[in-house]
Amino acid sequence: MNQDKIKQLLSLITCVMVIMGVAINRDHKVLGHDLATPQAAQSKTIQADTMRTEADGTIVINTTNLAKDISGYGGQVPLEIYVKDGRVVKVKALKNSETPDFFEEASRLLTRWNSKTPDEALAMKVNGISGATFSSRGIIGNMQRGLQYAQKKASTPSFADRIDKSPQSLIGLIVVLAGAILPLFWKDKRYRMVQMILNIGILGLWCGTFISYSLIVNYMSAGIDPWTSLIPIVMLITAFVYPLFGKKNHYCHYICPCGALQDLAGKTRKRKWKMSSKTVKQLSNIRQLLWSVLMVLMLAGVWFQWMDYEIFTAFIFRSASIVVLLFAGIVTALSVFVPRPYCRFICPTGTLFKIAQGGQ
Repeated sequence: MNQDKIKQLLSLITCVMVIMGVAINRDHKVLGHDLATPQAAQSKTIQADTMRTEADGTIVINTTNLAKDISGYGGQVPLEIYVKDGRVVKVKALKNSETPDFFEEASRLLTRWNSKTPDEALAMKVNGISGATFSSRGIIGNMQRGLQYAQKKASTPSFADRIDKSPQSLIGLIVVLAGAILPLFWKDKRYRMVQMILNIGILGLWCGTFISYSLIVNYMSAGIDPWTSLIPIVMLITAFVYPLFGKKNHYCHYICPCGALQDLAGKTRKRKWKMSSKTVKQLSNIRQLLWSVLMVLMLAGVWFQWMDYEIFTAFIFRSASIVVLLFAGIVTALSVFVPRPYCRFICPTGTLFKIAQGGQ
């Protein structure tokens, strides 16, 4: 192994360790393993009794321990299911690490099972909320596990049952695999145009799936369920594994919906603003400084919330904040005059990719 490869591998390991430090600071977990003190873990277990009965006879099922293998976007999505007189009367979401705006959208699901018997609720086919797919999946999975427990049917589902077979996920998987594989063997401008449109329309707007700092930290904290996260896993491979084999920036150029949107906007105007090499270097240095400041803040346990405002969340426009939507509009307009302005001069996630690849 030559020195460049060793440097690249060490850079990747360093980035992984830094992200691990952020996950520990924020959630006290790594890959789903709770690092809390024994006393805190015991207290948590006591608070998470699987079933209790209230004074009026209402049975409350807590899914914290029943659904440890079921995750939303940021980790477990535990629920309390209230059953009275043989029917679900209320479902309450417990504390979780989901992005607040997205989870608020997904929380509309919580009333879907009201007034149903556990058998009727288990037989229901409940679709996730568009724009909050991962959080929706976590809520639905926890409901099923809790209701199975109520009916003494709790069991670990097979891997075939855990795979998301919805048209949205299957088509998204085809698109991301096309972006991951075809450019390795086929260079064609017309194909790339089609791929960009698919990345924006399918991966971005329809699936709402992309790599962001929030996704990376959440996976480091909660772990990855490969059967429900096939699209993000392919994306992560292209971003972090491909560069080890000489394919740097593959994710950014061929898969990222945000990069595709900027490229597509840039094609509407051939003449671009001229920027001196000095200006480009200064802006690149500011990007590096921004990334360093954000990482120091998170490692110090301060201001993790910035991750909720990365521009990528604008694709999930039903849940995205007004600030993110406005920023996305400005970046898209600027892309007409400056090639990929967000990718080149701001993107903290892209900076992480570059550093992991051994770049500066």
